Amino acid sequence: MTNTLSVDVLAHIAQGKCFLNLANEVVFITGAGSGIGLAMARAFAANGARLALLDINGPRLELARDELLSSFPQMALEIYIAPVNDERAVQAAVAAAEAAFGRIDILLNNAGISMNQPTLELSGADWRKAIDINLNGVFYCAQAAARGMVERRRGIILNTSSMYGVVAAPERAAYCTSKAAVAMLTKVMAVEWGKLGIRVNAIAPGYIKTDLVDELVAAGRMDADALIRRTPVGRLGEPQEIASLALFLASEHASFINGHVIVADGGWSAYSYI
Repeated sequence: MTNTLSVDVLAHIAQGKCFLNLANEVVFITGAGSGIGLAMARAFAANGARLALLDINGPRLELARDELLSSFPQMALEIYIAPVNDERAVQAAVAAAEAAFGRIDILLNNAGISMNQPTLELSGADWRKAIDINLNGVFYCAQAAARGMVERRRGIILNTSSMYGVVAAPERAAYCTSKAAVAMLTKVMAVEWGKLGIRVNAIAPGYIKTDLVDELVAAGRMDADALIRRTPVGRLGEPQEIASLALFLASEHASFINGHVIVADGGWSAYSYI
């Protein structure tokens, strides 16, 4: 996780060995109480990381903490209940994590909301809400965490965009715009901070089998079978698949990957045939 790749890392890669090197790394994860964020927490905990978890839903985050400590009883873990679109609350949570652990090595900017409304019916309030949480929240968290990373000349930031930040979808004006903006913000931070020892990339998931998707399917607001038929690999993604991608991007294996949006959508955005 430095600008110079060590000989040991090169040797491990050449031998095809796993070299995640995440033991004792401090990982700050937003939206960590469920779904992809919780899957990321599990994956990084399994690889020896220390965790600082943030979510707006206190009870949900506490359940996630209890589950993680049950699985990894020796792990160092702190939780912070705050909305990512509250700049001062984010700064306070980052400062508390740095006080508890001494630093933040990796930021997983995962928190966000979905929004599906016809553009002509989209209210200004809902538009601002999507931008405020999905874009401003990413900016506030990245800016707060990056200050310490810049001082240490070391750090990794992974933002969560979406395949709908890469391709358009009807009735998703606010969501697509906010996620496309996250992709560009990622590139700006990457080219600005790369020389300071910080790599910044984004993950753009497709349809992932989370509790939220299950609830939308159960309520009749989403057709899972249609989504599966439309996805070239013939299934929805699993949260742990996105978590595994985050592990790779945070590892020395990805030490020369900077400023990119990695799409993990089962081929959805590549498929134009109807």
